[in-house]
Amino acid sequence: MTELAKPFRISLPAISRHVRVLEDARLVRRHRQGREHLIRANAAGMRDAQKWIAQCAAGWEFSFDVLDELLMSEQRKEKKP
Repeated sequence: MTELAKPFRISLPAISRHVRVLEDARLVRRHRQGREHLIRANAAGMRDAQKWIAQCAAGWEFSFDVLDELLMSEQRKEKKP
């Protein structure tokens, strides 16, 4: 865990809490080897997260398309004499 924390300006306990959140979300896996904690990305969890993000993005894109059409419609109404 110490190696993982080196590049960051936060405490080791804070790094540990962040890793625990990633574990709970199944985005990483932790394996202990003696006193060392080996942390690896979990590809399956990443795919699940990617699917969820894609669904959210699709919803936002649809909403923005609807909003864009509404705004264009309002602009056309304003331009009519």
